[in-house]
Parts: sequence; structure tokens; C-alpha cells
Amino acid sequence: MSKRDYYEALGVERNASDDDLKKAYRRCAMKHHPDRNPGDHAAEAAFKECKEAYEVLSDPAKRRVYDQHGHAAFEHGGMGGGGGGPGYADMGDIFGDIFGNIFGGGARGGPRRGADIGYVMELDLEEAVAGIDKRIEIPTLVSCQHCNGSGSEDGQMDKCETCHGHGQVRMQRGIFQMQQTCPHCAGRGKIIKNPCKPCMGQGRLEEEKVLSVKIPAGVDNGDRVRLQGEGEAGPPGTPPGDLFVEVRVRQHEIFERDGDDLHCEVPVRISQAALGDTIRVPTLGGEIELRVPAETQSGKVFRVRDRGVRSVRSRAPGDLYCKVFVETPVNLTAEQRELLEKFEGTFVGEGARRHSPKASTFLDGVKGFWDRMTS
Repeated sequence: MSKRDYYEALGVERNASDDDLKKAYRRCAMKHHPDRNPGDHAAEAAFKECKEAYEVLSDPAKRRVYDQHGHAAFEHGGMGGGGGGPGYADMGDIFGDIFGNIFGGGARGGPRRGADIGYVMELDLEEAVAGIDKRIEIPTLVSCQHCNGSGSEDGQMDKCETCHGHGQVRMQRGIFQMQQTCPHCAGRGKIIKNPCKPCMGQGRLEEEKVLSVKIPAGVDNGDRVRLQGEGEAGPPGTPPGDLFVEVRVRQHEIFERDGDDLHCEVPVRISQAALGDTIRVPTLGGEIELRVPAETQSGKVFRVRDRGVRSVRSRAPGDLYCKVFVETPVNLTAEQRELLEKFEGTFVGEGARRHSPKASTFLDGVKGFWDRMTS
């Protein structure tokens, strides 16, 4: 199945600015995020599509390649990890695979940085809004302390005789002359004669790394925090990759977040809705008073300004929207039941309809329906 154009997936023009791309990605991600569309496979696919599109178009180098060659530029290199960035191959991967299939070797240069790794961090809504420092443990490849990442037991390394220390060799195949990574030294230009015993000459060991991650205030689902140099250690002589911590916000028992705004439902008694009352409602900063006017109907929404969320991308907080619903009383005492029966007895004749505007509208609709059916 052919992929949709990345610009079309985000709903932007081909000359869209970085800010336009960010706004479009945010809208798309918020609309289709799996947490907001549980069980909706179409929404999940749309979320992955806009995420993939943004990861390419937000990178200037990848965007230039995509503008010239389209999706074909990323097909040969695959979507696996590597030094070219999380989830995508770089130009060395693309042409290395193409020419490697023909000539039996890759066209890429020397050894590159370590792989980027990802970590999903689940947060409560309160933690995401206020920000938090969290300690995490991640399994990764770290530099061997015994040999300081060199892979050599005694620290000595000899020049590779195959590539003469250049890390690359040239190959002549007919009219083509190709340069590729030296197969003998893997592009390092040096050979280890006495490999380190703990890491067996690799310069890296598997280990559980403990890190402290500072999550800024106002993050939301899908936001990522980058820790430069905290990914996997690279081969000897190369820098490590990066760690990307992706935020997932757990469902809250009271509030639902929509961008910078918060929504909640507030129950009121029938007497409070009919007579009016001042009630207390929760916010992330503590309880506040909310005035419910007389004759408030179930479903009425009240807006409380500046009681939402101040996201990492906004200067001002959003608002809190309180939706009132009238709760039917239960477990009535004999006295309460008697009072309600007396109250109900006051609704008699046509005069009762003026006390129930929605019921009157409904009854008028029913009457009109039956009139049409029987005419």
C-alpha cells in the first residue's frame, strides 16, 4: 500500500515553516492519539502516519532528501535505528544498501555513533502539569570501564594493514570505483592485538543504567525529552547515542485534558439546581467556589478562567470547564419521600408544563410526530 505524502498527512503546504509543522503535528497527534481513541485502529494508524511525517519534515537534512526523492529515499535504508536519527536511516544507509547489494559491500564511511534508545515514562496528570524529577533504570550498552571503551586490554592498538589506518578501502568493479568501510577493522583504522577480557574487545558492556530525568512542567502525551549522550555507547572511538524519554499521561479520575484546558463533571442535587447554590469544585491547585444559578439544567457547562494547564509551549494557562449534571436522590427516608410526593403533587394540569421546558418541548415533538403518522 503506497504511503500518503508527508505534507498531505500533516495538512500543510510544501513551503511550510518549522512552526507550521509543529502546530500541524500537535493538532494531528492530539486528535488521533491512541489514549484518546482506545480500540480505534484507524486513529492509531493516522497517529503513526503524522508522527512519521513530522520526524522526517522537522529534520532539515531529511526534509531536503524527501523533497527530492520522496518516500523512495527512505525505503532502502529501512526504518530501523542507527546513527541517522531515531527511526530513520541516513544517506549512508540508503546508498550503502543499494551499492552493497550490487558489489557486496556498503558505501558508508567509518564507524558512527552509538544507537539512540527510547523510554516510555508514565506520569499522573498532576506530575505532568507541575513537572517532576524522576529516576529511571534502562538496560543499555555502556562504555567498558576496564579498558575505557577502547576494547584493548593494554590500551595498545596497531594500525590496520588493510586500510593503512584510513578506515576505508577502495574497490574497483568494472568501470565503478567504490569506497567502503574496511571489513578488517570495521572502519576504526586500528586493530586490537590484545582484546579486553571483560568486554571481549568490543569496548561496551550490557548494563542497567540509572538516570535522573527532569520532566518540564506542562508536558502532554507524546512529548519527548532528549538526553544527549545517554543512549547506547558507540563502538570504540565513537560517541554514544541519545536517550529519548516519551511521556504517557495516565487517565485521571476527575479531569480530562484537552490541550491547555481541563474538563470535569460536577454532580448537584435537584434542589441545588432548582434554587441555585454555591458549590465547591476541585482544581489542580485546590478547591474553589462555583456559583450555580437557579433553574440550572443538567449538562450546563461553566467556564473557570486560568484554572487549566500551562503547557510547555504556551505562556498562559488554559481554562477549567465544569459540566453540571443533576443527580437523582437515592436511599430516601420516609419524610423525604413524603415531601417529594407533596412537591410532585403541585405539578398538575397545563400549568405544570411551564416548570419543565425540556419536557414540554419533548411532548410537543411527540404530538407532532403522532399527528404526522396518523394523517
